[in-house]
Amino acid sequence: MSQIKVNDETLEVQLPLTLAELMALRQVFQPEMISVQLNGTFVEHGEFGGTALQEGDEVDFLYFMGGGK
Repeated sequence: MSQIKVNDETLEVQLPLTLAELMALRQVFQPEMISVQLNGTFVEHGEFGGTALQEGDEVDFLYFMGGGK
């Protein structure tokens, strides 16, 4: 097992694992509506399936909410 951080939470995961697989594993709600940072760099939506995670990676799922008056 390998450790990664997802939104500041340390997780034990089995590698190899892609961003898309991680999103499915974490049951990310509306994945088409979020932005993802991997080690501080934004990843394009089209690259989620081809972006492999490595031991020690830090992933942030960023949800942007609209609203207001």
